[in-house]
Amino acid sequence: MDLSKILSVTGKSGLFRLLSHNKNSFIVESLTDGSRLPVFPNDGVATLDNISIFTEDDDVPLQEVLLSIYKKENGAKSSVNVTDGNALKAYFAEVLPNYDRERVYVSNMKKVVLWYNQLVEKQLIDDKQEEKAEN
Repeated sequence: MDLSKILSVTGKSGLFRLLSHNKNSFIVESLTDGSRLPVFPNDGVATLDNISIFTEDDDVPLQEVLLSIYKKENGAKSSVNVTDGNALKAYFAEVLPNYDRERVYVSNMKKVVLWYNQLVEKQLIDDKQEEKAEN
């Protein structure tokens, strides 16, 4: 799974695939509806491979959290109710037991689960790289 070309843009829902870039902007494609649009560095652009989740120890890269969800769900979409804060907290405690309960908010958990579901739907998440590393 390569998250280096998958972007989150502040103020826009869903995830985006980086198509091209120049020094002033990025051209991205929505994973939701396929629409293309320009985004600019001051729009708050983050690649998913640069995002991590706070834990009681070291921060854990988002990719590891997504792989943990992938294993828990056997590669299927997550069915946790993202509108139920208590259900999200219990779910996150299963996939990342030592997450920092004071700094990881329910809104963060909801976003991670929604992103996971979008990545699975587009078949952009797998555990093949992890299997290669183990061999």
